Amino acid sequence: MNISLPTASGQLEIYTLKGEPLSAAPAGSRFNRIAYSAAHVVADPRSAGELNQSPAIDWERTIEYRRYLINQGLGIAEAMDTAQRGMGLSWDTARELVERTMLETSDLPGALIASGCGTDHLELHSALSCDDVIRAYATQLEAIQRTGSRVILMASRALVRAARSREDYVRVYREVLGMCNQPVILHWLGQMFDPELKGYWGTENLDDAADACLEVIGESASKVEGIKISLLDDAREIAFRRRLPDGVRMYTGDDFNYPSLIKGDEAGYSHALLGIFDAIAPAASRALAALAEGDVKTYDRLLEPTVALSRHMFRAPTQYYKTGVVFLAYLNGFQPHFFMLGGHHGARPPLYLADVFRLADSANLLRDPDGAIQRMRLVMQTLGCQP
Repeated sequence: MNISLPTASGQLEIYTLKGEPLSAAPAGSRFNRIAYSAAHVVADPRSAGELNQSPAIDWERTIEYRRYLINQGLGIAEAMDTAQRGMGLSWDTARELVERTMLETSDLPGALIASGCGTDHLELHSALSCDDVIRAYATQLEAIQRTGSRVILMASRALVRAARSREDYVRVYREVLGMCNQPVILHWLGQMFDPELKGYWGTENLDDAADACLEVIGESASKVEGIKISLLDDAREIAFRRRLPDGVRMYTGDDFNYPSLIKGDEAGYSHALLGIFDAIAPAASRALAALAEGDVKTYDRLLEPTVALSRHMFRAPTQYYKTGVVFLAYLNGFQPHFFMLGGHHGARPPLYLADVFRLADSANLLRDPDGAIQRMRLVMQTLGCQP
């Protein structure tokens, strides 16, 4: 099975597929790590309007994909940045997404769903004070808790705008956590994922930021189930993990170094809340099942080839990683088109897409190679990259 693909030299080369599709772990497999996949949304190209209009979602395929992930033993981190939150997905649509996911997966035993609570409905020019931010968090928190979903307390662009000091961050989180009806997962999203979060926790010094974050957790440890850190720095995550209070979990959001962080060391390990799990679900499912059985060799063998794919998908500018995630879902036949909210299907060049194809094949993640070749040819033709 061959296909012509662009190369870094600007030429086309014949690429021969070599992968063998992976299947998920057997039904009923147990994991010894909690693993959330931040899931993408499927756009509806037939109903899409202009970029300043409400996003059009293919609800049937969006929910089908979540059921697919759950059936592989993964939890769903709903309405997060993988779902283009703040990059095409508005709060009104995110709220509907959470409601639909909770309702339409309720028949799946043990489905684990946590949803992103932020302040993105608050226009930045209206974030005049920390009280404005607290009220914005409260609005979304009430809506999400009403559905029965667990909560992921997302980082807030508005808080960056309104806060004047570390103490402001501590106060805002103290008050918002006090409103939560069950322990939540905090989310420290680095500026490589969202440049507008530069200086989060009141400082650009990451050591001082870690101290501020740990102060928030220490003050309200009974309201914090865990924290997801997305800084793409494994040493920093490990150091932070070792300072967490007893009972507070670390969820890795490091899409560069997740295999070793999940596997852990003599002092502990990280659970997972990862965008890349959307793209590598079969490998993640089988690897986590192997890890639970103490089969570290199989765990490493399954996840090692996915790292090159993940590092490519999440390369700078990192915030456009969603394009790679959705493209692979298209290649694998989970959606009949490569169209995204906000026009983000055009956010990466043809060579990037070609390398997603190559690396997914190397990681055994093209579930129907013949179909993937056909879809790849269609896209490459429209981009002028087929002979």
